[in-house]
Amino acid sequence: MRIAMGQMRVEGGDRDKNLERAASMIHQAAEESADIVLLPECLDLGWTDSSALTLAEPIPGRSSARLAEAAAKEQIYVVAGLVERDRAGLYNAAVVISPTGDILTKHRKINELAIAHHLYQTGDRLGVVPTPLGTLGIDICADNAPGSLVVGHVLGRMGAQILLSPSAWAVPADHDPVREPYGGMWLEQYRRLAQWYAMPVIGVSNVGWLRDGPWKGWQCIGHSLAVDAKGGVAATGTHGVDASECRVVDIELVPRRLTGTSLVEDLRARGYRE
Repeated sequence: MRIAMGQMRVEGGDRDKNLERAASMIHQAAEESADIVLLPECLDLGWTDSSALTLAEPIPGRSSARLAEAAAKEQIYVVAGLVERDRAGLYNAAVVISPTGDILTKHRKINELAIAHHLYQTGDRLGVVPTPLGTLGIDICADNAPGSLVVGHVLGRMGAQILLSPSAWAVPADHDPVREPYGGMWLEQYRRLAQWYAMPVIGVSNVGWLRDGPWKGWQCIGHSLAVDAKGGVAATGTHGVDASECRVVDIELVPRRLTGTSLVEDLRARGYRE
């Protein structure tokens, strides 16, 4: 499977410009013969940007339709984070769109940071998507954070052969990546899931400044990460507030042999403890 890591710039509240950038990333991914392009979290309006209160749309809606149009034009799978308006409120959501422009599934972030609870409801679903490429599992950013790996474990046990995670990784404006290298936490968490389930894990973050919200003035720094089925680093994105790029990585999927209690017994035999 050939995955494009679409580490795009996101400007809070500027939906039209952000969707144009997303369409450009989708085009670049197709030009490099990618099967799937993975885009960041809340790419339409920006994570925790207050514009969501007035601009967020349902899914399906205008934002998802723009991505679906690009997916169908380029004949590529698109996995992307969007802010979703629902009768219950707003959700930090992600969609999987087929090469024909159909929405195959929708995830709503479960392990949302406490500082974002004023905007987003807690997610209410988990699912995997069988495709001709393999079975895709989808979650969002902190769904893979320490203390929340249960989300990835459930997706692995549902048969996901790869876990794709739209993300928004931010650091304070004065963060020094030399003194404090970024990404160790994500590598540890991704590696654990990959090794238990022979399930590659890929997270893609946006770049750019957060103009609003609890972390106003922080910088999103890319540093996207792909871990293979053995837990090895397959690719990393460039680190930096201006590091917009489309990086392609080839990932081998492992056929699923075990499920249900057979998988549980195998995990226990390899040392897994709940």
